[in-house]
Amino acid sequence: MIVGVSLTGCSSTPPVPDWQMNAHGAVHKATQAYLAGNSRVELLEWKHARAEVGRTGRVGLLARVELTRCAAQVASLDPASCDGFEALRPDAPEAERTYADYLAGRPVASAIAHLPEAQRAVASTGNAATLAAIKDPLSRLVAAGVLFRTGAASPAVASIAVDTASEQGWRRPLMAWLALEAQRAQAAGEVDVAAALRRRIAVVEDSVGKR
Repeated sequence: MIVGVSLTGCSSTPPVPDWQMNAHGAVHKATQAYLAGNSRVELLEWKHARAEVGRTGRVGLLARVELTRCAAQVASLDPASCDGFEALRPDAPEAERTYADYLAGRPVASAIAHLPEAQRAVASTGNAATLAAIKDPLSRLVAAGVLFRTGAASPAVASIAVDTASEQGWRRPLMAWLALEAQRAQAAGEVDVAAALRRRIAVVEDSVGKR
């Protein structure tokens, strides 16, 4: 859902508007900062992204920016609501409204075709095998987060989410999913497993102070 920018082309291709390049860069930086747990940079870059897209007066594009932020939160098991998008909902296109409902865990069966392609199969089946087949790491984590919100995040789903966040070095979602796994292990009486997961969380937490 990130605002797309193409930087390729021949000399006869019209130049890409500054706002588009600036917005794309800001959204990317904000998303990566959020996933890394760098709140200061994240907030500054989201503000920059909204300002750049706001110059166009295009509600649909601004809605995409807000949904990109919400998607990263869902991937990280953040329970926050998508207030930035909801303020734009009355004027947002159907695809954006459908995606917002999907991220919130609301039923979208009749509008799956409006979802981003990477999310359609999971929205239809809701199983771990379909989740694992998603190639893009962030899209995979978003889908896992939606499954969690709908109560369909099996241990296999959580395991995929942990591995995905770990491979990318994304601290925020990794700690959230590890904490979920630790809670499950503790509830199941698997004390040693829960302790090992908490030690792993401590390692990730300790890395924040060593950047």
